[in-house]
Amino acid sequence: MTQYSTIHTHTDAGIHTILLNRPDKRNALTPQLIEDLTRALEAFAASSSCRVVIITGAGSAFCAGLDLDHLRAMTGPDAQVQNYRADTEHIATLFHTLHSLPKPTIAAVNGPAIAGGMGIATLCDFTLAVPEAKFGYTEVRIGFIPALVSAYLRAQIGDKRSRDLLLTGRLVCASEALELGLVTRIVPEPELLHDARILAGRLLRNSPAAMAATKRLLNVYSGRHLPEEIEAAIRASIDSRSNDDFREGVSAFLEKREPHWPSFKS
Repeated sequence: MTQYSTIHTHTDAGIHTILLNRPDKRNALTPQLIEDLTRALEAFAASSSCRVVIITGAGSAFCAGLDLDHLRAMTGPDAQVQNYRADTEHIATLFHTLHSLPKPTIAAVNGPAIAGGMGIATLCDFTLAVPEAKFGYTEVRIGFIPALVSAYLRAQIGDKRSRDLLLTGRLVCASEALELGLVTRIVPEPELLHDARILAGRLLRNSPAAMAATKRLLNVYSGRHLPEEIEAAIRASIDSRSNDDFREGVSAFLEKREPHWPSFKS
């Protein structure tokens, strides 16, 4: 079995569980974690023994978004536009792989799922969450844009609700995420993985071919313009990383102060 440095995988009776395993960093996204998770999903897509995938987080968080050290490097003197594109394309590949996986996916959200972490949690076919879970696309707070997730989010909850979440950058609780249609069910923490496995067991009784065909059809309905939207999102993300507001927003976030936006003219 392939070994990964930032995730653990476990297989049992057709159910493959992926544990995001950086608990000391709240499972924040690094290039290595993005690569490991993408490779694991691609391997499970090709595996005849895998029927259902469960994704969860180690420790108290599901995934807290981009890692602070990587965020700091993105605004450093060595940051280059070609690196911006590579970073963005890697995340785009992860989201596409998860969204298009032919096998059912279940997110067992054990804590905060923020920014890219919220993308992973809500792109799964089913999202189970503990009552204490928080969700949010907080990118605008640091002068960044939630570019890639915006294409998927609009298909999930519509334009008006997407604007609310993406423009305010606010956090929502599990119950509001349920009302918005981003969470399938709220589950008490001690029962989270148990209920995820019960759901997986129900899916195991269905025809794998029929479920894969159903997922392909649903993706046709929701993704007619997705390739063009993703390319536009990649360009927008690169542009966003190159502006002064992003550098100021990241600096303010790391220094725990209020930002002074260069683009604001009083």
